[in-house]
Amino acid sequence: MRSFDNKTALKLATKGIDITELRPFLEESLALELQMAPAQGLEIIVKDNRYYFKTNTIPLEKATFCIVDIETNGSKPQRNQIIEIGAVKVRDGEIIGQYESLVQCSEISTHITELTGINTDETKNAPPQQRVLNEFRAFLGTDIFVAHDVKFDYSFISAMFERYNMQPMLNRHLCSIDLAERTFASYRYGLNYLNASLQLHHTATHHRALSDAITTTKLFLKSLKLLPDEVKTVEELILFSKQAKRFKRPKLDPMQTETEEK
Repeated sequence: MRSFDNKTALKLATKGIDITELRPFLEESLALELQMAPAQGLEIIVKDNRYYFKTNTIPLEKATFCIVDIETNGSKPQRNQIIEIGAVKVRDGEIIGQYESLVQCSEISTHITELTGINTDETKNAPPQQRVLNEFRAFLGTDIFVAHDVKFDYSFISAMFERYNMQPMLNRHLCSIDLAERTFASYRYGLNYLNASLQLHHTATHHRALSDAITTTKLFLKSLKLLPDEVKTVEELILFSKQAKRFKRPKLDPMQTETEEK
């Protein structure tokens, strides 16, 4: 199945589409595509002859979210690669699984090593990228993909799947920055800043994949507790994270003020 454009995805998430709208995205027969879609991270259901993302009907407390973080040796997926990946599974407020792996890489700049602490010696005995991607995809399954700045992590991993001729990743996804901006006020929304101001993860090692995934998980769970009552399903959550009004940021940094007072 091909990736959906934003307009079609919004319809699948809300009011559904008919078969004529779905057909352009099919590469095989409808029955086969619906059977194969979960292998790409997506489940589609039929209701009253209209097709919907299954997440349209899944209550938040029954949904499984996979909070993901990657470290890379550069920002361009066309010429760079993943060097570490970490992921945390959450359901009904509880962590139910974790995945982490370094990735074999022969080129890591001094800047990236200074940022992450990862060097080529550390990765030389790590599994190759394609194997890690297969393991990650098996761990992710059909869960909702969550990341802090999800556009980067999701698009970079998708590009790596494409590099190895793997099926496109179609998992529903949301950004923990977008959600945080709509659930509480903060001077900044960078992960390191939020961890310090909210005391989310006391033993965090910033720019290490699993540690950042754990910090993001704690942030995500905080945001879920602050949702308005009308947000009940996964798709309502995704829509809320994109369309609800953002909190106004304070003009002064409370962290800086607190430091000055001390």
